[in-house]
Order: sequence, then C-alpha cells, then structure tokens
Amino acid sequence: MHANPTVNSADSNPDDLSQYCTDVAQRAKTAAGQLAITRGEVKNAWLRRAASLLRGQGGQLQAANVRDLEAAPNYGLTEAQTDRLRLTPERIEGIAFGLEEVAALREPIGQVIDSSIRPSGLVVNKIRVPLGVVFFIYESRPNVTADAAAICVKAGNAVILRGGKEALHSSQAIVKLLHEAARDTGLPVDAVQLVRTIDRAAVGQFLRMSDQIDLAIPRGGEGLIRRVAAEARMPVIKHFSGNCHVYVDAAADLSMAEAIVINSKCQRQGVCNAAESLLVHAAAAAEFLPRLGAALQLRGIEVRGGKRVCELIAEARPAREEDYATEYLGPILSAKVVSSLSQAIEHINRYGSGHTDAIVTSDLVAARQFAAGVDSSAVMINASTRFNDGGQFGLGAEIGISTDKFHARGPCGVDELTSYKYVVHGDGQVRE
Repeated sequence: MHANPTVNSADSNPDDLSQYCTDVAQRAKTAAGQLAITRGEVKNAWLRRAASLLRGQGGQLQAANVRDLEAAPNYGLTEAQTDRLRLTPERIEGIAFGLEEVAALREPIGQVIDSSIRPSGLVVNKIRVPLGVVFFIYESRPNVTADAAAICVKAGNAVILRGGKEALHSSQAIVKLLHEAARDTGLPVDAVQLVRTIDRAAVGQFLRMSDQIDLAIPRGGEGLIRRVAAEARMPVIKHFSGNCHVYVDAAADLSMAEAIVINSKCQRQGVCNAAESLLVHAAAAAEFLPRLGAALQLRGIEVRGGKRVCELIAEARPAREEDYATEYLGPILSAKVVSSLSQAIEHINRYGSGHTDAIVTSDLVAARQFAAGVDSSAVMINASTRFNDGGQFGLGAEIGISTDKFHARGPCGVDELTSYKYVVHGDGQVRE
C-alpha cells in the first residue's frame, strides 16, 4: 500500500497524489465486490457495533472535534457554521442512534422488485443490487461522515468520503471507529475510506476514475456541485439549489396557509427545502397578504414582491427579476400575486429549481393539476416544504436530495443507492 499524502497539501506532490487517489479507488472497488456478497446481518452488526463505539468513545470524538473548533476562525467560519461543526454528547448520541436506525431498515440487496413467468417457462426476476463505489463530497459536518457511510454500506456500496477540511479531525476520529467496528464484525475495512489530503486536486483525480467509481454525490454549495457535475466522468446525483415555492390558491384555508408559509420559510432558513418564494392567487391576496406580511415582519423576514404585493404589504420592497430565481437561505422571501393556478405553475417551472413546491388549497382538482403540472422532485399538498426529507418520508436516512430525473429523484435513501439486474431461472430452455 502506498503512503497517504499528509493533510498539509503543500507537502504532497502531484505524482504522489495521483498514486494515492488510485490506491484508494482500487481498494474501494475491491471492497465493493466483497460487499456485494456480504449478508445483511453482517452490515447490520457493523452499524450496531459502530453505534456502541461512538457512545463509548465520545470523549475521544470530542477531543478531536476541539481541534477542528479551534481552527474554525482560521477558515472564516460563521457562528452558525461553527455550531454545525460542534460535537456535543447529545449530537454524538444522535449520530449513534442514526446508525441504529439504518440497521433497522429492511435489507435492500437481493430484494425482488418484480417477477414474471414467461410462456417459455423462464422465471424472470428483477433483483436489487448495489451500485458499486460511491464518491461522496460534502460540507463540514461531522455527522454527515457517519450518515453517508451508513447508508452507502447498507445499500452494499463502498464509499470514498471527501469531507471539508474544517471537520477533518472529527471525521478521521469517526472513520477510525467505523474501521474498528468493521474489523470486529467482519465487514471489509476498505468499504469506508476518508480522503486524507485536503488538496483540492484530489477531487478532480477521483472524478476522472470512472473505471473504479460508479457514482459521485456532491453535497454543499452550488459552486462545488457545478464543478463536480462539469468534471465527473461518472453519473452524479445532485441538486444545484433549492428555490422552493408555496402557492396559496383561491380555495385555500388562509389560517392553514399562514401556518404553512411561516413554517416553510422560518423553521430553518439555511436549508435547501426552506421556502424562498410565495405565490398568492389574486382572489385571496387582499385578505391573506396583509396578515401574512405582519406575521413575517414579526419574524424578521423581508418580503420582495411585485406591485400588488407592495400595495398589500406596506413593508415589502419591490422585487427585481432575479429575486424570483434566488435561493436566499436567509430572511428574505420573494412574493407575487398570480391570476390563476396555471400562471402559478408557469412561474414555478420558470423560476424554480425542481426541488420542493407546495400548494395550499381545499380544491382537489386544483391540487391534482398542481401536482401534475409542477416539475419538481416533491410536490406538497397542504403541507410545509420542510417535509421533503428522507427521515420525514420514512426512508430512515438520506444521502441528499436529487433534482435529477435519472437515476434518482427526491430524497436519496438506501433504495436510491442501488441498481438492479435481471436474474432468469430456466430448466434447459433454448431459444428457437
């Protein structure tokens, strides 16, 4: 095995980096082959053992985390970003519990998706199988290290983790425990590998390795995701942004609509399934917008709207064209009054990001038309956009939300990290 480059990118030369990345990818591919025939009980035992180690060695995890927290100011992290980086006993317990939740999910590999018997007597089974090797690039949140490893391995895949440099020591400590659990339970240790160098060139190296890596998943800012989508020579599961809408229909219960808009926008503002845009049918605008505007003002939300919006919400500022397409991830909401459901659908499909869009209405026909017409990964009917989440959808865990149409869409759980193949049983048939 070749020595890993140091975490100081200045100390690694391109030749060493190339060999290191090749070594990691080849070991992942070997581990993926072993995982493909690993029983579900072994994977579940690994997950439960890892959860136990996380609980038992929380002090070591926190000590590693302190090193990351002390370096956070050097990376220019905001207070909110530093808080997401922090590991507390409660958060470590949450990570451990999350591993146990994944262990409790049904085993996906080997599941018969469909089966038929042909006139020839052949039994044709469509069987769920792993994808192979996943390259996962993500932001500086230590819990994501454990979550991604858990869901990839549960789906029978080896995973190469490229976390942010800001959480490097925390992620290394978590992966060390995952490796210990693998040795204890007979899981291939190389099923989970953390990229040890912070050299950004390593990402490009891995993205060119389509012979060893089957799928890339970027999770972070739009710039990172676009870079991965542009450079990857293997399929990418991604979403670029989350410009999510709530449309308040003419037939909406306005108290319900207010609660849904407030929750969609304010429950957590810096996440991809938070509402960024509001559309209100003209028939409901005069009654609804003044009360909503007051509620948003109490919560520190700035409304940027069209002429009618500014007439009905005194504090609203005029919207520019780009406001309707912006993912604010903060206390700003674009708003527009529309004359019809069709106009609302047209607006969403023009300015939206295909992530999550909601309608509030008591009209079943309008709900069905909205669901059919809006081209998004999730359409919510009389519910907050904040529910577009793997845990909320009952997937147990997710590795991200995809706005693609192939191969996965919406929250990507265990099933979305699998493929399928046909296994055909015969008793001597030959084709005429």
